[in-house]
Order: sequence, then C-alpha cells, then structure tokens
Amino acid sequence: YEKMAQDITPWPTDLRLLEAGSRLQVDFETGEQFIIPAELLRVESPSAEVQGHGPDQKILVRDKANVKITDMEAVGRYAVRLIFDDGHETGIFTWQALFEFGQSADQMLADYYAKLGASS
Repeated sequence: YEKMAQDITPWPTDLRLLEAGSRLQVDFETGEQFIIPAELLRVESPSAEVQGHGPDQKILVRDKANVKITDMEAVGRYAVRLIFDDGHETGIFTWQALFEFGQSADQMLADYYAKLGASS
C-alpha cells in the first residue's frame, strides 16, 4: 500500500480477525491499535443496505450479536470490504472509517443498544 501525501488518515499496518471473526484488530502506523466488535461493524456498515440512500433512511439492524467476519478483501489502496457470515458483503470500510470506528467503538455500541431498546 502506498500512502498519498495529502492523506492525513493514519495508515493501517495490519488487519487481523480475532476470536473466530467476532472482532477485527486494526493496527495503525501511529502505534494505535483498535479491536472492533464485528457486531458494530455489521450494524453500522457503510453500505446502502444499512445506511439507505439519504440521511433519514438508515436501517436499525437487529440480531447481530453473534455475527462473525469471515473474510476481508482489499479495495484499492484506501479500504477493505468485510464479508460477514450472515451474507452481508457490501460494506466498504475506508481506513478513515476504521480509525473512527476504533476511536468511538464503545460509544457507538452504547448508542446502538440504546436505539434497540427504544425501538422494542
């Protein structure tokens, strides 16, 4: 992977699946390391299937507590496509998105669980 000069996003140096795909570990060149639950990546996938085609079309994805990532595919030099065991495979996660997921995972999961609770 070649980093572009104008790119300010930290560059990932390693991506690996942990716990049979239930977590994704992402190491960045800055020395930061994040372990992100597959559930969070699945329910917040940047795909149109989850996000919709407009700001008010986001889908609340349910019942993904046990989802696993089964594979990862590079997308150019800027992202990775995650493939989940429930058949979802259209989410393309940029390095910036993975960095933000890593920094905010706990809060994002808490917000997600709050939305689930409010909608049940």
